[in-house]
Amino acid sequence: MLSILIPVFNYNVFSLVEKLHNQALELSIAFEIICLDDASTFFTNKNQQINQFQNCSFLVLQKNIGRSAIRNLLAQKSTYENLLFLDADTIPVHENFLSTYISQISNNEKVVYGGILYEITQPSKNKLLRWVYGTKREALNTFERNKSPYISFLTLNFLIKKNIFSKVNFNESIPNLRHEDTLFSYELMQQKVEVIHIENPVYHLGLEYNETFLRKSEEAVIGLKNLVDSNLIPSDYVKLSHYFLLIKKYGFQNIMALGFKTLRSLLLKQLFSKKPSLFLFDLYRLGYYCTLKSN
Repeated sequence: MLSILIPVFNYNVFSLVEKLHNQALELSIAFEIICLDDASTFFTNKNQQINQFQNCSFLVLQKNIGRSAIRNLLAQKSTYENLLFLDADTIPVHENFLSTYISQISNNEKVVYGGILYEITQPSKNKLLRWVYGTKREALNTFERNKSPYISFLTLNFLIKKNIFSKVNFNESIPNLRHEDTLFSYELMQQKVEVIHIENPVYHLGLEYNETFLRKSEEAVIGLKNLVDSNLIPSDYVKLSHYFLLIKKYGFQNIMALGFKTLRSLLLKQLFSKKPSLFLFDLYRLGYYCTLKSN
């Protein structure tokens, strides 16, 4: 019936698994929950307690294989045809989370994305940038997501058939620099697999510190550039790469790169403030993109 697949890296997933396990038992369905740890160094002892739950397993890899490969490996280890992928740092918002997904199971070739929310309480200043970005750019309702159903799809909370995943899975040849979900959604679009958006969200709990989120954002810019330069996605699929190509076309790349290097410290001061501007965050990423050497 349902395989719930959770990639783990340095995160305590016991509470997540316990909640999912309880919901699955109440539904009296055939299920399994597989947690695969990508060679973590923290929380493994606590997570080992997951093995005491019926139909649940927690396994630790000896070598880190990255975000794409671990998701593919989880699918390979799964028993059932319906795969529910959840990130480790999430928790279902509603008590009917699993039953809502089960109601979407059919023979149609589709992927179902439930959405994401962030807790209403504003975090401390040193984690504010991630929270503001998440609440404004990721925590979208179905109406907003359906305006761009593929690009607004995130891989932290989705249901997919195993036969579809065998055709469109995560590309393990790309660098482990994020945007694997962008490539995954683009390949779904190319294969004409419909992405259905529903209101079945999870809270994203793993807020990074501002400096960590900014570093990961820079890695994501490098990852996006790699996808475009490798012709794995078109430049206009993501707004950031589309705007970069326009800047490059009209000869403003060097000016933008110089402006970024000159104003970077001022931008960081604003982004790490009590009122971070997403407009300036976009400018920061675009300026950083302009500093990267073209292949």
